Amino acid sequence: MKKLIYSLIMVLTVVPFLAACGGEDASGDGEGKQEITVNAMSEPPSMDPALATDTTSGWVLDHLFEGLYRKNKSGEIEPALAEKTDVSDDDRTYTFTLRDAEWSNGDPITAGDFEFAWKRVLNPETGSSFAFYMYYIKGAEAYNKGEGSVEDVGITAVDDKTLEVELNAPTGFIERLLSFWTFYPVNQSVVEGNENWSAEADSIVSNGAYHMTSWKHDNELSIEKSDSYWDKESINMEKITWKMVNDATTYYQMYKSGELDMIHTLPIDVISSEKESEDFKITPYFGTYMYMFNVDKEPFTNEKVRKAFAMAIDRKSITEDISQAGETPAYGFVPEGVDTPNGDFREQGGDYFEEDYDKAKKLIEEAKQEEGWSELPAVELMYNTSDNHKKIAEGVQEMLKQNLGIEVTLNNQEWKTYLDTTKQGNFQMARMGWIGVYVDPTPILEYYLGDSPNNRTNWVNEEYDSLIAESKMVQDEEKRMELLHKAEDVLMKDMPFMPVYHYSQNYLTSQDYDGIVYPVNRYPDLRYAEKK
Repeated sequence: MKKLIYSLIMVLTVVPFLAACGGEDASGDGEGKQEITVNAMSEPPSMDPALATDTTSGWVLDHLFEGLYRKNKSGEIEPALAEKTDVSDDDRTYTFTLRDAEWSNGDPITAGDFEFAWKRVLNPETGSSFAFYMYYIKGAEAYNKGEGSVEDVGITAVDDKTLEVELNAPTGFIERLLSFWTFYPVNQSVVEGNENWSAEADSIVSNGAYHMTSWKHDNELSIEKSDSYWDKESINMEKITWKMVNDATTYYQMYKSGELDMIHTLPIDVISSEKESEDFKITPYFGTYMYMFNVDKEPFTNEKVRKAFAMAIDRKSITEDISQAGETPAYGFVPEGVDTPNGDFREQGGDYFEEDYDKAKKLIEEAKQEEGWSELPAVELMYNTSDNHKKIAEGVQEMLKQNLGIEVTLNNQEWKTYLDTTKQGNFQMARMGWIGVYVDPTPILEYYLGDSPNNRTNWVNEEYDSLIAESKMVQDEEKRMELLHKAEDVLMKDMPFMPVYHYSQNYLTSQDYDGIVYPVNRYPDLRYAEKK
């Protein structure tokens, strides 16, 4: 009896102790933890800020890293690592004083890390596709193009806490630009010590609100709140996991079963039934869904063919009957949402063409005569693997058949492979989307600059490039917009692509979460999310 009473006492003592140690998670069900699981849909192609070019990689990078400026809960730009900013009288030289902050490995973040990171982006040997975003900096373009020296680049670490940046001209949106991932610092000693530093979770050293704890390639990636982050008290979400499930039906079912707390790009078939759900949300998204034409591959060597294809698809049907997510049919490149002295940029620019199937057929016949084609060369349309992209491509395929009598074959590839294929120019017609890194016509129109690594069409127009370059030197906002309208005029006259729609983004988000931020040009910011 004494032994039995002693055993009961021990059980009653130990169980509460274990419960106290484990808190609400002692049961193993994870309730009470600030965790969220979302879907990236695919493997992020790169976790190196210098090399990332896509929104999937950017989504993770924006949680792992931080620059001189950041977006706050309201989506407004505010200082981050820049504790103090001094600007010269001519608005061309910025002197940033860094706050005390650390890398996830405990190293202090220095101005030298910024200088190293930015010059690494510009180094031609790095091969950064986004180096052109730094061309506002003195000497940056010449160095990146192999026409100048790194010593002439206006990026200088004066000391460990002071970074001096010289611009070519006053740039009113510089703070917005500096919040973009291409301008994130990297730990110089880590990068120099391991050329594959960004390939695995255990080798990535970051400086943002989170550090990476797990990366099961092509499966899932997890990050956890960093104790070394200077502003960790403002961060609510302790752990974020990205699954990598590309099949829309599968990730929708995972959401419904509670395996995912948020999904975006709903399966087209379920949008109408989910629109009344309190979980459903549509947000603006500053970008354009399009099909690029390789102007070096027949039949898209002929401008009339490109225009005919653009005129031959029914964008209203695509947005209302296929995608069904609140997108706007696109008849220009720059989306709506840019305020100018004369009103919205898109409204001022208007539509550059309209659907006209008879005129499109006529253009095809004229092109055949000009090129000596008895029949139009066979056309293959490529898209990256996705149920929704497939359905839109199938819709476009049928429209081109019905409206032009042209048979188009379809081909799809996984995202990372697809990026490589299109970068190499191995396509005739290919799907692409472009999101502005800040809300302005410039980051949209820069996509088709002749020397932009993102321009995969092989289309080069000196007048277009010159107009955009000139606009960057103009301080009068009305004049700047006038030049950008002229640039879009040139682009849409030659039409090396056909716009389909201006994006919106649809989500299902569990009602268990508050505080998720939905930027107009990024995937959701989960730093401030809180599980109820």
